[in-house]
Amino acid sequence: MIQKLSQHKYKLLISTLLMAASVISVMLARARMAYSNTNDYSTLIWNLSLAWIPFVFASIAYVISWSRKLLYLVVPVCVFVWLIFFPNAPYILTDFQHLSTNANNAPLWYDVLMLIWFAWTGVLLGVVSLYFMQEIVTRTFGRTTGWLFTIFVTVLSSVGIFLGRFYRWNSWDILGDPIPIAHDIWGWLRHPFANLRAYGFTLLFTLLFLFVYLAIHAFGGVMQEKQPQDKAE
Repeated sequence: MIQKLSQHKYKLLISTLLMAASVISVMLARARMAYSNTNDYSTLIWNLSLAWIPFVFASIAYVISWSRKLLYLVVPVCVFVWLIFFPNAPYILTDFQHLSTNANNAPLWYDVLMLIWFAWTGVLLGVVSLYFMQEIVTRTFGRTTGWLFTIFVTVLSSVGIFLGRFYRWNSWDILGDPIPIAHDIWGWLRHPFANLRAYGFTLLFTLLFLFVYLAIHAFGGVMQEKQPQDKAE
């Protein structure tokens, strides 16, 4: 048992750090609401809770994927739920727009730091969950397919974030009311020049998230390169 835990010590450490960051974020939001005597930014707590859903299901899928008996039975269900809720993780980045309306009830510097805590925690939850899913796809179908999967999910999540921020659709609406969502997306495809904002947002957000993901992924590679050097010394 101890040996298995030691093999995944960094994954456990990341999960612990994300839980600690979430607790700090919630405490900051609660303190902010108490100071201003308002419910400003209360939605941040809800958004962060939603951001944990893809992380949880990605973690479950990652653990189960090592069992060939369960790989093709349980993992597809986890992937489906994860894909629906995945945009909620990086979505918190768009909450910075609230600075223009809620900054009068508390010091601006506090709101900025609080939003950074929430946004960075949400982004990391998304990055780690996407890494788990990419690992599953890579082990099953190969490295190239794994990266194509990552790019596809990033683009799809950027579309989902745009739908959530500007059209106010929620993740569960995909199951409960999918036709209007499909109608909105079809409208973008039919009239691209009339929906340049949607294309611009999707492109820029995709590039931003991919940059963060690749940077963290590259840093992990740097750490792996460092280990053999340390052992050699």
